[in-house]
Amino acid sequence: MSNRTPGLVCAHHHLYSTLARGMPAPPSAPTDFISTLRQVWWRLDAKLDAEMLYWSAALGAAEALMSGTTSIIDHHESPNFIEGSLDVIAQACADIGVRVNTCFGATDRWTDNGTLVDSVSPHSSMTSAARRALDECDRFLNNGGRGMVGLHASFTCSDETLEAATEMAKKHSVGVHIHVAEGIDDACAGQRLEPIASDDWLLVHCVLLDRQLKGRIVHNPRSNMNNSVGYAAPSRRTNTTLLGTDGIGSDMLEEFRLAFARLREFDIKENPATAWSWLENGYHYFPEAREDVVVWSYDAVDDPWKLAFTTGVHPVEVIVDGITVVTDGKPTKFDINEVRQKASEQAKRLHERL
Repeated sequence: MSNRTPGLVCAHHHLYSTLARGMPAPPSAPTDFISTLRQVWWRLDAKLDAEMLYWSAALGAAEALMSGTTSIIDHHESPNFIEGSLDVIAQACADIGVRVNTCFGATDRWTDNGTLVDSVSPHSSMTSAARRALDECDRFLNNGGRGMVGLHASFTCSDETLEAATEMAKKHSVGVHIHVAEGIDDACAGQRLEPIASDDWLLVHCVLLDRQLKGRIVHNPRSNMNNSVGYAAPSRRTNTTLLGTDGIGSDMLEEFRLAFARLREFDIKENPATAWSWLENGYHYFPEAREDVVVWSYDAVDDPWKLAFTTGVHPVEVIVDGITVVTDGKPTKFDINEVRQKASEQAKRLHERL
């Protein structure tokens, strides 16, 4: 038994959503997944600017580090702040001391006349917003940024946009990071993506995926429950599964426990080692995180059976790249109170815009 693990990996995050906490209630209460997107997330991401994004990402990264998560795969969208947005996220994470792999999720849901639509015809032309989003991915990767090519989801993308993202990913030898069949509105994702998906794609959610697709699946159980979209049941698939939060924090031990509880509800024969393996699969994207050290407040943190039923476990010390960045549970590289204060100021600005 040990009180140590490597640094943990969050395989799907939305760092821009950190400032959503306490946001004003939407104009009308969402009644399904698509109305949740329209009334909450698509309203919020359209109001972000550079300063908001920096402190949102900084706070999200700080909370990750203080939860033992040293590496994040991020998926970003801010339709009114596209160019340079990935640099802002990368800089915020670097300032905090967390590794990040990020991308901009291209989408055609914002038409060229500025209208927001719930779904997009596969046969429509790529919008200027989608082109700019892909250009941002291209620019970031060309400049040495660590990332992938992002797409929001097939139901908000034309075939032209899907194909352009696929070709760009091939050019950069990276995968495509995309939400797949998260809700009923994207139930046809498998049919559209099957001809173009490849093994290096990151397929997020896959709750209603009706076929086998090439790629790695990222399971986000807490988010799926919160959005009432159903259970992805990743254990029934042959794909490698990773574990993410979909923007609901970065506490991967808590996500592991919830992933196991949901898995156990689905199949009583399953055990915590399965959910723990999903967490460990994130090291494919951040192999150096295996060399990080997290010292926990529990001396059997390396036993999935014990950890699954032990709450309140927290990091005491975190070492990243040989440097101690958390000691006695407190960060050494930044002032967490200052980060929270700056983030609170930007949250107020953001919420006033809503």
